[in-house]
Amino acid sequence: MTFVVLENCIRCKYTDCVEVCPVDCFHEGPNFLVIDPDECIDCSLCEPECPVQAIVPEDEVPEGQEHFIELNAELSRQWPVITRRKDPPPDAASWDGQPDKLKHLQK
Repeated sequence: MTFVVLENCIRCKYTDCVEVCPVDCFHEGPNFLVIDPDECIDCSLCEPECPVQAIVPEDEVPEGQEHFIELNAELSRQWPVITRRKDPPPDAASWDGQPDKLKHLQK
């Protein structure tokens, strides 16, 4: 099993999770993070670090967000690894909990 980054990360992109990852499985895009399912060791350290609760175990992905499992796998092959925390976007807090953020994903 692996962990999955969900829609609420889009445009929030807090990076608190990447510093606790022991295997560097996070990859960074312009406004979203993803987890490489082949690198994730299911340690669960990242999940409580996400201030917007956008990381869940694969078997707990909410109904309607199942496509994020494949999206994490796909984008992790394209985007570079991130291992250090960065400041979130200035408007990150205003995006927390906003619905239908997938249309804002920048690849």
